[in-house]
Amino acid sequence: MLAIFLGVRGRIRIHQGFSGTTLLRFASFERFTHWLTASCFVVLALSGLNISFGRSSLILPLFGADAFAAMSTYANTPTTFWRSVPARPRDHVLIWIKDNIPGKVDLEWFKQGGGVLFKGRHPPATRFNAGQKGIFGIVIIGGALMSLSGWFLLFPYIPDNVDDDAALDRDSCCDCDAVHRCPCLAHIYIGTIGMEGAFEAMGSGEVDLNWAKEHHSLWVAEEQAKSQAPSENTPRAVPAE
Repeated sequence: MLAIFLGVRGRIRIHQGFSGTTLLRFASFERFTHWLTASCFVVLALSGLNISFGRSSLILPLFGADAFAAMSTYANTPTTFWRSVPARPRDHVLIWIKDNIPGKVDLEWFKQGGGVLFKGRHPPATRFNAGQKGIFGIVIIGGALMSLSGWFLLFPYIPDNVDDDAALDRDSCCDCDAVHRCPCLAHIYIGTIGMEGAFEAMGSGEVDLNWAKEHHSLWVAEEQAKSQAPSENTPRAVPAE
């Protein structure tokens, strides 16, 4: 679906082109937390392949029983490690909650399709637009649900009472599997090949000024106002007596 969308919509270009002037969007610690979380998702997704397709007609026949057993053993080790690293929803809340509070401007963003569905002027947005705020909510709420659902996927026969035969039925396992999948492909698409100039935000941390004005005009106005505001050490003009 994303390939079809790219073919129909095309890559979202910077209308005014690159200005050559950059603006700091994400500091080093913010980028570190982002990429650490992204790495966790990749590692956990690869280890989760054994749960979804391990003993089916895909992985086990392809690699053989011995190789599959070794893969399953090694998959549990990084899974345990990556779940314990500090890239948890709590850290995202502390870092970005103040910039992800929904507002009236987000309604207008949705009405205009975020400037992504239809070609034309991009709607105004603060540091994070409504779509990014949605991804933020998915990471926080969905991360907790993914962990919970993943527990039941790993141990589907945990009894919920003294009866050892109690277990999740097949439909319940399928429901857990559906919740377990993270709907972040659109976010990855936009941040890489879908939008010109977007990857630099989490790459170098600096974005082109024209890109920032087109996609986050309200945020640019705030940053420019801060840079022009006099600091406490700035000499003040004293009127002549």
